[in-house]
Amino acid sequence: MIVKNEEQVLERCLSSVMGIVDEIIIVDTGSNDRTKEIASQFTDHIHDFIWVNDFSAARNFAFQQATQEYILWLDADDILLEEDADKFRQLKNHLPSDTDAVSMIYNLAFDEHGNVTSSLRRNRLVKRTNNFKWIGVVHEYLEVYGNIHNAEISITHDRKHTQSSRNLHIYENKEAAGLPFSSRDLYYYANELLDHGLWERSLYQYERFLERGDGWVEDVISAYGKAGDCLHSLGRTLEAKAKVLQAFAHTLPRAENCCRLGYYHMEEANYEDAVYWYKTAAALVRPQNTQAILNHACWSWLPHLQLCVCYNKLGLNSLAHEHNELAAVYIPNDQRILSNRSYFQSLNLIAATPG
Repeated sequence: MIVKNEEQVLERCLSSVMGIVDEIIIVDTGSNDRTKEIASQFTDHIHDFIWVNDFSAARNFAFQQATQEYILWLDADDILLEEDADKFRQLKNHLPSDTDAVSMIYNLAFDEHGNVTSSLRRNRLVKRTNNFKWIGVVHEYLEVYGNIHNAEISITHDRKHTQSSRNLHIYENKEAAGLPFSSRDLYYYANELLDHGLWERSLYQYERFLERGDGWVEDVISAYGKAGDCLHSLGRTLEAKAKVLQAFAHTLPRAENCCRLGYYHMEEANYEDAVYWYKTAAALVRPQNTQAILNHACWSWLPHLQLCVCYNKLGLNSLAHEHNELAAVYIPNDQRILSNRSYFQSLNLIAATPG
């Protein structure tokens, strides 16, 4: 692990893996709180690393300190829930010796009911002797190859920090210094600008990334959608639709982009076209074992809830009620579902629930 000022979350993280891993290595990049004191309760392997605005440099240094056969990496606001800890113990006991890396599910966000709303796969456990390297100053990735096992183990991300401008400033400083940007750098620079509401600048970086034509296909698909969001936020909705549609030239439609198009049409009160895109999203099958970030709502309840609204606007309340119930399969206690039911009861479309 690499850490800095993680006193709020570090004990929780380390407690979740204590007794599962065989050694714990902490690389501190300049904490001035109780981070190192907390770490010392779990391990003697605490190292200092002078921060050089490069996450890969810090992570590669951390990997160099490892001595065991495999390396597991975590961030301080990650935890291993008990059911996943049990799965990890089983994996340790049965992992074939020729395994080069193990990917695990990374659950990034949750709704108020605890359902996962965003996730992806990341290579989490790697064979030390392969000397896999981290690449990228920000939003770094671990470059792996060989025999990769996809495990049904989840790492839970429970962020406690507020939005930070740290990553954006790293990119801005790199740009000001005239340093070269990889295509991946451009994509994540655009994401940082988008997160800060800097639509014009974000759109420019997405265009630079897309013009190169050598980006990872999942980043390309995402970039078309996010560039569409920039254009939409700038009031250029027709251009936004055209930009999102360009993603379909690279692969079959994805639910996230279909929902984007549905939303753009809904905002224009063009409910018939919105229905088309939300029905398309609802019919898609969520991909498995992908390292792309998935918005689970777009692959489950969101298209149905939006279809409920669209059909109601079109005066087709039987269909609206049908899709409200389809959404309820995924989020049965959501207040929107319950409010819609009350509304349809008032229209005598469904019987009142017995008291």
